[in-house]
Amino acid sequence: MRLIKPKKVQYRQAGSRSRKLHDRAVRFLPGGNSRHTLILDPYPVYARFGKGCRVVDVDGQERLDFVNNYASLILGHADPLVMDAVRRQLEKGTCFGMPTEIEVSFASLLCQRVKTMDKIRFCNSGSEAVMMALKAARAYTGRQAIAKFEGAYHGSYDFAQVSDGPSPSEWGDRRSPASVAEPGSTASVKNEVVVLPWNNLAVCEVLLRKNKAKLAALLIDPLPSRVGLIPPRPGFLESVQGIARDSGILVIADEVLCFRLSYHGASSFSGLSPDITVLGKIIGGGFPIGAVGGADSVMEVFDHTKKARVHHGGTFNANPVSLTAGLATMKRLTPQSFERLNGLGDYLRSRLAELFKKKRIKAQVTGMGSLFYFHPTDRELTDYRSLVERVKDGGFYNQLAHLMLARGIIVSPGLGFGCLSTPMEEKDVEAFVEALYSSLKSLS
Repeated sequence: MRLIKPKKVQYRQAGSRSRKLHDRAVRFLPGGNSRHTLILDPYPVYARFGKGCRVVDVDGQERLDFVNNYASLILGHADPLVMDAVRRQLEKGTCFGMPTEIEVSFASLLCQRVKTMDKIRFCNSGSEAVMMALKAARAYTGRQAIAKFEGAYHGSYDFAQVSDGPSPSEWGDRRSPASVAEPGSTASVKNEVVVLPWNNLAVCEVLLRKNKAKLAALLIDPLPSRVGLIPPRPGFLESVQGIARDSGILVIADEVLCFRLSYHGASSFSGLSPDITVLGKIIGGGFPIGAVGGADSVMEVFDHTKKARVHHGGTFNANPVSLTAGLATMKRLTPQSFERLNGLGDYLRSRLAELFKKKRIKAQVTGMGSLFYFHPTDRELTDYRSLVERVKDGGFYNQLAHLMLARGIIVSPGLGFGCLSTPMEEKDVEAFVEALYSSLKSLS
């Protein structure tokens, strides 16, 4: 394995543009940012522009992007066909107090791809889409509470945020995980959320059946990122779904992240047949978007012609610019393009597994398709708690991010999360593997 020597990185120099921008940012933005996912101590690298699978920072240094705005840019940066479609739409207008034809066209395409969606509504983010899905489930069932998995991230809605990152001092018994609310949420929210352990079917069954009278929905991410992309055990999702169905609990599939795993979405191969599906990220083609879709009977709660039970407005819902970029992106994503990209993901994970074994590095990689997660431990990982207990970060990922940046690779600064884009080739994967090996060697 070739060792890659770090380059002199401009962003760490005293007079760098990134450093100056961060100094200004902390004056006007809390902590100097609007997204906690971008935190990199002592300050982040600021982007200037991106093209394909590469990003150039404000100091002029180019790097391979293995974050892709947290999996939203499946075609990479500034895809020419998507940009051309957006430019044409910009000349027509950016938003209207009227519906547009593109909304109908895009809704039709998505409903045709996702067989469990008869109808769909657009909004502006994955967080908003999750919120509307939960509201729909409550209106449809007449129940108030939801169930979700410990450690799973579903955006910033109060109920969805419960226990999305509890500490060992908070999380309680494994047989009945505590519902831990954010300090900014109302304290009562934890009483309306049942927290389930990932990959523990026996406990999930007990908790779902015990609380079935109050549960409106079971919220599932088929491959939860904040649970380290640890895959579900064979049959786990089908079994949990069956228990929910027996209890009259709606199943909501959060595919904001995982929709990039297949032409028909992750539910199509994971054993799920959800009542409601939540989408975001790649369906916006690089622009803000969210969507909630499902069976006719459930989506009827939004239908004003049938005494809508859930009001859903939004100044920028179905924004024609986002929809134009999204439609152009989805048309580019054929079954063959998913097959190629997922194959490249398999190649990356196999190369890393081979590296760890050959060099006796105590590490592993999880994930599926074009998603991967690097863990600096060789111990078994099954759920959120095993992840927290067995991966002692201590600033490791922050250090690793700087070392990878010095070797021309962009990775997530606070997590081991990464993803691929269609412009990437095997040589780019090899560059990632070599950079990771060199970075780990310097850390050891």
